[in-house]
Amino acid sequence: MYAVVFLLSGIGLLGLTFMLSGAKLSSVAPAGNLPAQGSLAAAQQRIGELEDQLAAVHMQQSSQLLAGSLVALIVMAVVSSLLGRVLANRVLRPLRLITSATRRISADSLDRRLAVTGPADEVKDLADTIDELLERLEESFAAQRRFVANASHELRTPLATMRASLDVAVAKPDPAASTVALADRLRTQLDRVDHLLDGFLVLARAQHGALADAAPVDLGDLVGAALRERSADAQRKGLSVTVDLPPGTATQGSPALLARLVGNVVDNAVTHNENGGWIRITGAANEEQTVLVVETGGRVLDQREVDRLARPFERLGGERTGSSGLGLSIVAAVAVAHGGRLALLARPEGGLRVSITLPAAKVPVAA
Repeated sequence: MYAVVFLLSGIGLLGLTFMLSGAKLSSVAPAGNLPAQGSLAAAQQRIGELEDQLAAVHMQQSSQLLAGSLVALIVMAVVSSLLGRVLANRVLRPLRLITSATRRISADSLDRRLAVTGPADEVKDLADTIDELLERLEESFAAQRRFVANASHELRTPLATMRASLDVAVAKPDPAASTVALADRLRTQLDRVDHLLDGFLVLARAQHGALADAAPVDLGDLVGAALRERSADAQRKGLSVTVDLPPGTATQGSPALLARLVGNVVDNAVTHNENGGWIRITGAANEEQTVLVVETGGRVLDQREVDRLARPFERLGGERTGSSGLGLSIVAAVAVAHGGRLALLARPEGGLRVSITLPAAKVPVAA
């Protein structure tokens, strides 16, 4: 844009100069005695010759001026393009720095600020506005996490009181059958609420990003423990389970959070599977990352619905299977807290593919 504006201005200036250079000048002969008739004819002839010579010189000068101006215009157009690019890069450099710094800031690093220094111009105003926005976002995220954690803790006390009251009512001599049945139903609902609160606490802890207990963790051990815990449900559904994890499939992180991550994935594979279905658990590891993949069979799913499963309380088609709807959202939060990611894919032939990518363990884990 800078080069085009310069080129148009140069063309206008060149046209104005060429137009002014073509103006004809007239002069008035000095007053005096008129020459004789023969002298007048000779003078007019001489004047005609001089005018022709002057016109030729003027035409030559105009041509030289036009050619020189065009060459100068082309040279300056090239120079202006180079200078315009250099100046544009210099002017936009702060904006590029702001863009790159903003991209590095995520939900787990909202405490970082741009802190741009320099004169009080539009660029610094933009950077200061972004810093203020990050500060408000950090306060909002922190308040949300504190609320979830505090509410979960505070709700455990009335739950414990309700359990104690049920136990006292059932422990009385010869309790009524209706009382025992009601107590059993209430215990089931209390267990669901307790499981939901536990999910809230894990989700808040994972989103907080505090991994003070980070250590090398073997995912194979966690998968084995999760399968043993859900073995009864898997057998009741007649599920075929295949595990193919190479030795050294390990990562670096919180053992408790990673155990919850693997447990939720396995629980999701068992709970949302069809009778007589199958589960395949595979993995891969290199020097940089470790990948855990859990696949299940079943009906063909819509990828748009699958993409929403990592959000809290999202279920396929609004189904209610007794789960809290926090399973995969906790998996996603734990993966992000460890510097990894969760990928959900609806298999074309039916079922779901859950892929978790985590950083590789810094220290090898014994097989």
